[in-house]
Amino acid sequence: MAELKKYNVDSFNLDHTKVTAPFVRLAAKKTGEKGDIVTKFDIRITQPNKEFMPTGAIHTIEHIVAEYIRDEIEGVIDFSPMGCRTGFYFTVWGDRDEGFIAEHLLPVFQKVVDWEGDIPAANEIQCGNYRDMDLENAKKYAAQWIKGIKEKGYNCYK
Repeated sequence: MAELKKYNVDSFNLDHTKVTAPFVRLAAKKTGEKGDIVTKFDIRITQPNKEFMPTGAIHTIEHIVAEYIRDEIEGVIDFSPMGCRTGFYFTVWGDRDEGFIAEHLLPVFQKVVDWEGDIPAANEIQCGNYRDMDLENAKKYAAQWIKGIKEKGYNCYK
């Protein structure tokens, strides 16, 4: 097989056939002109090209985790879904490692599993697609991520 073209986007250069979800993977680390470090992680929930999450589940996980991860980790920039619907990108200020991120995401994903009641900001004023929520599947995929991380660890190549 011919060598694949290298792209500017980190995830396009990841061999998705070699990773085993769920995992936490360092996707990129950038140092700004003034020395500020921004670190981006790949939080993978489902196995690439084998399973993907429905949009309502992704949207629900995004709302709950984006709100409550800020109680666990300082310097959160963003928690956003991947277009392929297999996970999320998580971006923070500072030089953080995969183990730290996995450890601090576990209780937040557990919040998703245990969630009862209204989803944070799931209304027409605070969300651009508030009707597309699926708490039942969000709980399923959050539990799947927790189970996998606890059983195999956070490494993407296990």
